[in-house]
Amino acid sequence: MLNHKLFKLSVPLAAALSLGVCANLALAKGHDPEIVHWTPQSWSAEMNAMPKGDPAAGERLHVNAFCASCHGTAGESMTHNWPNLAGQRAEYTYKQLIDYQDGRRHEDERAMVMITIVQGLDRQDMADLAAFYAAQELPGNDEVDKNHPAHSLVSVGDPQRLITPCAACHGVAGNGGINESPAIRGNPEDYFIRTMKAYRDGSRNNDVAKGMSQFAEHLTDEEIKALANYYAY
Repeated sequence: MLNHKLFKLSVPLAAALSLGVCANLALAKGHDPEIVHWTPQSWSAEMNAMPKGDPAAGERLHVNAFCASCHGTAGESMTHNWPNLAGQRAEYTYKQLIDYQDGRRHEDERAMVMITIVQGLDRQDMADLAAFYAAQELPGNDEVDKNHPAHSLVSVGDPQRLITPCAACHGVAGNGGINESPAIRGNPEDYFIRTMKAYRDGSRNNDVAKGMSQFAEHLTDEEIKALANYYAY
């Protein structure tokens, strides 16, 4: 059974790493007008059907699928190119894997690699991986710098520009909220900035009910950089 799983994963992995054409095909799929985006109702139904994850099985997949080569030994990225997965909410990780597989998430060349790799996973695999990462320690700490330039946006937002405070969904320290609201603490600043700009320009649009897109579209480059620094290590 394990050998069969390794074969399922190794084929898309090899394609992702060596054949750019596969990534381009995945990108085309991502822009397919037939892709159905989440509504609160459809995502709630998917959440209710989420299998119970097995962290031990997820750890085996993490090793066998070479996830560590980008995301670190236990999900803590060692580069600025990839996000930390350690301590991430299982529901969020599960959703991202589904979105890559179904073509909802396709914002850049890194997403192209993920789209190709996850084709070998089923829903149980995704839940297992999500459970493994959720069982790890979230990077960073709970200390809040109230003097940081971004603290006002985090804790109060900007009502005049219809900017909701980050803490409303992610917590003041970035520990994450409920369901798909992720932990955002301890990620590389470059990754955070790239993600926020992707939401702002619409290249990433897999958020339920456009919650993040509507938030990010009002932010300046300087505000995004300040938030990235606030939530970084």
